[in-house]
Amino acid sequence: MDITNPANGEIINSLAQDTAESLAGKYNALVAAQKEWAVISLSERVETLRRFKGLLSIEIEGLAEILTTETGKPLQQARNEVNGAIKRITWLTDNAEEYLRDETMVVGATTAEQISYEPLGVIANISAWNYPYLVGVNVFVPALLAGNAVLYKPSEFATNTGLQIERLLKSAGVPDDVFKTAIGAGDVGKAVLALPLDGYFFTGSYQTGKYIYEQVAPKMVPCQLELGGKDPLYITEDLTDIKAVAEGTADGAFYNNGQSCCSVERIYVHERVYDDYLAAFVSQVKAWKLGDPKEEGVYFGALTRRAQVSLLEAQVADALDKGATLLTGGKAPEGKGNYFEPTVLVNVTHEMDVMRAESFGPIIGIMKVTGDDEAVKLMNDTEYGLTAGVYSQSKERAVKILKEVNAGSAYWNCCDRVSAALPWSGRQHSGIGATLSHQGLRAFTKPKGWHLMG
Repeated sequence: MDITNPANGEIINSLAQDTAESLAGKYNALVAAQKEWAVISLSERVETLRRFKGLLSIEIEGLAEILTTETGKPLQQARNEVNGAIKRITWLTDNAEEYLRDETMVVGATTAEQISYEPLGVIANISAWNYPYLVGVNVFVPALLAGNAVLYKPSEFATNTGLQIERLLKSAGVPDDVFKTAIGAGDVGKAVLALPLDGYFFTGSYQTGKYIYEQVAPKMVPCQLELGGKDPLYITEDLTDIKAVAEGTADGAFYNNGQSCCSVERIYVHERVYDDYLAAFVSQVKAWKLGDPKEEGVYFGALTRRAQVSLLEAQVADALDKGATLLTGGKAPEGKGNYFEPTVLVNVTHEMDVMRAESFGPIIGIMKVTGDDEAVKLMNDTEYGLTAGVYSQSKERAVKILKEVNAGSAYWNCCDRVSAALPWSGRQHSGIGATLSHQGLRAFTKPKGWHLMG
């Protein structure tokens, strides 16, 4: 399997892919090692993952360089990602003992009732390329803390980073046969699904998530899916600093080239502030630099996957054919690499793909609305349900609107953010189950109820 640099098309590594036979060998080793890992005290497992966090901090520059080279992510954004992973690991390790230890629920004269949280066993972590550190630690860190062994399948577009993760986990003290990496593309992913694992945890597209869910359903083991979104944002008319809001929300739409499941993907602006917001938004987008992701100051790097360029071109063509107006961008620049100009479309409608299908790139449709009722109707006009945001002076107004929107995360005066303390959970085609928070720690366990008499 050749790994290429999306900024210039050069091959940066070639790796042997796993086969069904090699995956079976890794699975058998994980099964044999998991029970010993599970009987290690929780506090020891916590300290092991804290050492892993420390190694990430020590090696951040080299890790960011590798991440940028294989994904096209600007170097500073790669550093930000590793730092973000460190913060999430801090929360997970600081709270693991509170939420994974045994709980006594009832104490009577002759009876005690308790809950213990046992590991699932050997789980698959089929991960994504857009934030390999962040979406990875959402799964493999709590899985390891809970006493599971992990078969980790990084995306073929972030395999070098996946191998660095494995190296550092083992340097931190995770036993060799408690964490194994599966190398390969879609065929290897399918082979992972065929293994008799105790849980499947996937981050990626709705189409692939649906396929995984259908394949593993007969096994009746946990299957969690963290999928995409078509995340809406509503800008009300009562804001006092519309320029600052426009600049901040432009970042929410275009950070990481828009390759985030929680990126703002469609914007609804109250007609009273529409013109001012639009002018400031476009001005900010035009001010950001597109170029070599290793060059400091670059905001837009290369798209990780070449196929995404064609998808974005098709969304632009569809929108223009149906009456949209292009304010900036709209095409791939000439030259090497998977680049696409940051694109802003207006006069958009929900008959256009750009307002309905996930874009996962530096493109946004901005739509004028007459008020809250219209905004809510349009925000809910989607098959997805990951995040939704409202910018308003009034918290009461924003909360009222967001309660009416079917999304797993709600943002007031912010967007495109994730907190380790809160559950990360999608609705509809955005997924099933939750990572992060205490729910994300316990997602990797089987609760057992204890009735103790005597």
